[in-house]
Amino acid sequence: MLKFHVADMSCGHCAGVITKAVKDADPEATVNIDLAAHMVLIEGAADVNKVQQAIREAGYTPLAQP
Repeated sequence: MLKFHVADMSCGHCAGVITKAVKDADPEATVNIDLAAHMVLIEGAADVNKVQQAIREAGYTPLAQP
């Protein structure tokens, strides 16, 4: 499972944009969003760099978490 802290994700619209970006990068990924904690949890993503870049290109700042 990939985990990203995205401090600049603050609303449902942000969550939708990030989910779409991740799904575009990896259609098989399962995306779970915790808005209160600013966390994006992704299962099934093949390449952390590809997913992280997709979130960046959507306009957000993902920080990979252990």
